[in-house]
Amino acid sequence: MSHQSAMIAEDIETYLREHENKDLLRFITCGSVDDGKSTLIGRLLHDSKMIFDDHLAALTRDSKKSGTTGDAVDLALLVDGLQSEREQGITIDVAYRFFSTDKRKFIIADTPGHEQYTRNMATGASTANLAIILIDARYGVQTQTRRHSFIADLLGIKHLVIAVNKMDLVGFDEARFDEIVADYRRFAEQLSVKDLHFVPMSALEGDNVVNRSDRTPWYQIDGKAGPALLELLESVEVSRDRNLADLRFPVQYVNRPNLDFRGYAGTLEAGVLRPGLAIKALPSGKSSRIERVVTFDGDLEAAWPGQAVTVTLEDEIDISRGDWIVAEDADVTLTNAFDADIVWMHEQPLAPGRQYDIRLAGRSVAGRVSAIHHQVDVNTLERHEANCLELNAIARCRLELTAEVSLDAYDQSPGTGSFIVIDRLSNVTVGAGMVRSAAEATGQAQGEVDWAAFELDLNALIRKHFPHWEARDVRGLLR
Repeated sequence: MSHQSAMIAEDIETYLREHENKDLLRFITCGSVDDGKSTLIGRLLHDSKMIFDDHLAALTRDSKKSGTTGDAVDLALLVDGLQSEREQGITIDVAYRFFSTDKRKFIIADTPGHEQYTRNMATGASTANLAIILIDARYGVQTQTRRHSFIADLLGIKHLVIAVNKMDLVGFDEARFDEIVADYRRFAEQLSVKDLHFVPMSALEGDNVVNRSDRTPWYQIDGKAGPALLELLESVEVSRDRNLADLRFPVQYVNRPNLDFRGYAGTLEAGVLRPGLAIKALPSGKSSRIERVVTFDGDLEAAWPGQAVTVTLEDEIDISRGDWIVAEDADVTLTNAFDADIVWMHEQPLAPGRQYDIRLAGRSVAGRVSAIHHQVDVNTLERHEANCLELNAIARCRLELTAEVSLDAYDQSPGTGSFIVIDRLSNVTVGAGMVRSAAEATGQAQGEVDWAAFELDLNALIRKHFPHWEARDVRGLLR
């Protein structure tokens, strides 16, 4: 493999320690069909010398059979590994790749450009710090460009790099680049993201991907030569995006290996965990202090957002999976109704009133969408009324649960402000949502039977297992 450091031969242990402590950036590539997303990732890996020799040999062999670049190596095949992807020359599933440089570690998610696979793009974007939006220089801003930009903004991605690709096909024309930048900036005025970067490039030929190109002397920022894409990825500041003020530790597992140890395992979503910190458990409200922060490699003096740890407490209090550990003075919303943006991911439309399982921060509660406030046209960002949600639709909805839960707004803490919607019959994930605000609590938390939702669920069950039955009044059947 080509990315090497002199320290590997001189002091491998020091090199490994430095590598382990490098900052990690998660980013996605997205945009319209055939904008060059997979080729860009392949070029990043190839030019940063992160491809093993045997992998490159296999890639060269596969390019002769499935490639689309003639006699040249088709770098897109590095991430387009499914047979159907290679046959059609498109990306279908989300593909993840890891690479590193001397300055940073990276995890890339290559997401599909087809509208049909918008749900896959949303999945890849859910854990990303940055999004690279590719635009074909020949066609400019397309429908999928706007769609993916809106979803990235909806999912709280604060950094966007607009990669104007295939500049070699327009003769590296500065005027064409400026035209696309102006067009995208007009659209971006409707988004909340503020950190925007624009890079002219050719992923196929490597211009301004890893190394700056001599064919774009006009690409300048503040009178200096503009950075290549990799330089931007190495320098963009994402550490400030983390919420270090509000402690949020959802318990995923109670670790009880013997009589002498009881720990609570999970991933720290926000804040900083330290021994001695005064905390309380939700929803019980019982208080205690952090005794230890335990990992496989030993105790920590502090844990930071994103770390998976086990904590022990000074007092024996009842904490179960789905409970939260928060700061003792934290003011956390406890409710059974809230408004959220939902991305629908299933062919069967979302039906208001039907019961689903809502899984939020380790806890699963039955609930329903009681109202669709509005659906968003991702092409124009206009809002309109809707009675149901079709596949890939996005809408602001009111949800009501059968029990009260702790929750945050997604903008405050994505890990405790996001949820998935699960079909209760098939156990399939059918939607993903971002909490926007709490709503007035409803009577559903007191155990009222929602007959309309029950009837919808039972009708669906009958249609699935007894398709020959005629339609009938299920309530009458039960009587």
